[in-house]
Amino acid sequence: MVAHTVLLDFTVSVNVIADVEKRSNLKSTIANVLAEHFNGLKPLTESNIDGSLLVLYTGPKGSLITVRGYIEGLVTVNVEYYKRDDEDALLTFEQWRYLEADVAVALNSQRSKRLPPVRRGTIYDLYLTLSDERLLEYDIDKLVFEARSPYQKVQIVHSKSLGNLLVLDELQNMSEADLIYTETLMQRGKEDYTGKEIVILGGGDGGLLWELLKEKPKFVTMLEIDEIVMKACSQHMTSICGDCLDKRKGDNYEIIVGDCFKALTHMIEEGRQFDYVFGDLTDIPISTTPQGDAWDFIRLILNSSMKVLKPTGKYMTHGNGTSCPESLKMYEEVLTQLSVPVTFTKDHAFVPSFFEDWVFYQVSLK
Repeated sequence: MVAHTVLLDFTVSVNVIADVEKRSNLKSTIANVLAEHFNGLKPLTESNIDGSLLVLYTGPKGSLITVRGYIEGLVTVNVEYYKRDDEDALLTFEQWRYLEADVAVALNSQRSKRLPPVRRGTIYDLYLTLSDERLLEYDIDKLVFEARSPYQKVQIVHSKSLGNLLVLDELQNMSEADLIYTETLMQRGKEDYTGKEIVILGGGDGGLLWELLKEKPKFVTMLEIDEIVMKACSQHMTSICGDCLDKRKGDNYEIIVGDCFKALTHMIEEGRQFDYVFGDLTDIPISTTPQGDAWDFIRLILNSSMKVLKPTGKYMTHGNGTSCPESLKMYEEVLTQLSVPVTFTKDHAFVPSFFEDWVFYQVSLK
């Protein structure tokens, strides 16, 4: 049971909106077409806003229809109604298409566009975003897990095409179809982890830990702050994490629950060093300058990680989507300004649940 919002856009000559008489004719024309498609259409209210047109109608099934004519020559028709699970849609797909065509012809519209229903009020999020904040609609059909930890909102939802999907604060994090993410992050086949000592910063879904353990490392230490994430994944994402999250310590790994920066600081004080440090934490921020709390955190983690790397060690991390070149460039500039000189390489892979090409970094001490 959700509210449906259908959006239709039309472009017309500017003078159609600016001229009072033509604007009145436009309103009547749209009303006539709407009445042909919606039985019981009734005007509710009308207003002019800075020379633009605004008319509200009520229609069948308690629908609200908003017609707006902007002085720039844009006409929008928004139809909102509530649909119960056992009810038919207000109009079929074909009927919406005919409505768009009929309005476009009646208005002599230069261009028209109809968006499929936006579904609002679901118990799970259907709409998630790309790294550059473009909206995606997922084929999510079930809420598997939901809780709010002291740090974030944690959800696992089921997608028909991706399997179970971990969502943190409304951002997709990892799905059962995303092994390529982990394999590219760890550069599987390019790096030899046999007998190596490794630290994972974050990685609460357990995917990276599980795949690294297959490479026969000497020991892996994972530093994760959110127990709720690990609990959810251990129950509902076992195809990704196996059983490595079921206990906090194994023969060649340990999961330490807490602030990774504090744990890193303690490691620095003890003089510990590792072959690999994985930064499986926050994405590179989308911003105009590399300033702010998120960027400060990234610098803090990078500088601390360099202090626990062996001279031949590597810091491995994910960046952001290739659709965000400015942010990637800022991150690379940050790398050149660390407390110690570094070099870096990068790789990329298309991650199914992200619906985009994602960039990964491999950072070495000079």
